[in-house]
Amino acid sequence: MQKVDAVIRQSLHSDVVLINQVADYIVNSGGKRLRPALVLLSAGTLGQIAPHHHQLAAVIELIHTSTLLHDDVVDESAMRRGKATANTLFGNAASVLVGDFVYSRTFQMMVGVKNMRVMEVLSDATNTIAEGEVLQLLNVNDADITDDAYLKVIHFKTAKLFEAATRLGAIICQASPEDEAAMAEYGMRLGTAFQLIDDVLDLSGNSDEIGKNLGDDLAEGKPTLPLLYAMRHGSATQHQVIRNAIEGGGLEELPAVIAAVNSTGALEHVRELARKEAQLGCEAIAHLPDSNYRQALLQLAEFAVNRSF
Repeated sequence: MQKVDAVIRQSLHSDVVLINQVADYIVNSGGKRLRPALVLLSAGTLGQIAPHHHQLAAVIELIHTSTLLHDDVVDESAMRRGKATANTLFGNAASVLVGDFVYSRTFQMMVGVKNMRVMEVLSDATNTIAEGEVLQLLNVNDADITDDAYLKVIHFKTAKLFEAATRLGAIICQASPEDEAAMAEYGMRLGTAFQLIDDVLDLSGNSDEIGKNLGDDLAEGKPTLPLLYAMRHGSATQHQVIRNAIEGGGLEELPAVIAAVNSTGALEHVRELARKEAQLGCEAIAHLPDSNYRQALLQLAEFAVNRSF
């Protein structure tokens, strides 16, 4: 991971001072680095970690970073990872444009790997992520969205990059199609579980621990799975409170919404869905040879569903 960070820092260097300022800020703002770690862990499970894996792990992290820069502008977010967002410090225009720089730099890095299969996977993933962003935008303030429609957003916007990360580790190792598919499924399942727990933490976490304000998604009118479940299983009053909160945005009803999701068991329901996704992901790679790398993937799945941040 130190080698990956070195690649990231070298790749983001620019002669434009503002790009360096924003890039340094976002790289130093922390983050779990789960996605690049998945590239390395999948490679170690299926073969040897090579320099191209460090390059692609950096690409995955930078794609994620560029989406965060754009997301925070779209969502008007003021805090991420416990720090002020780049758009708060540098302005929306700088965040969007530096996000474009980071995103386009990843394509320069992809070309350097000289592997058309890698280009295919990453170009498909980035396009799918963009579709997921637009789908999420269309769903804002829509209290009538179905669970399946919401899960589609998760698969596109979040889980697709997890899937690409584990698939790339397999591709560079020249794994069999079956093992590549197994790794890809693990990544997709893990990414889904990870986002479901994010949805739980948005309504139950500690702001200092999760690094953002409680109820951020609700404030933006995003209809997440715990809210949809609580609407279906709560009283008529609870249903209407949650509907009003989703359709109107804002946090005026946050205490009542949190009370509703707690009393209906919505949070535990979504946690259980996340556990099932993580378990299916672990089962997908159960046939692969045992190693410290595979054990780490299994532990990562456990972490994804039991974390508090």
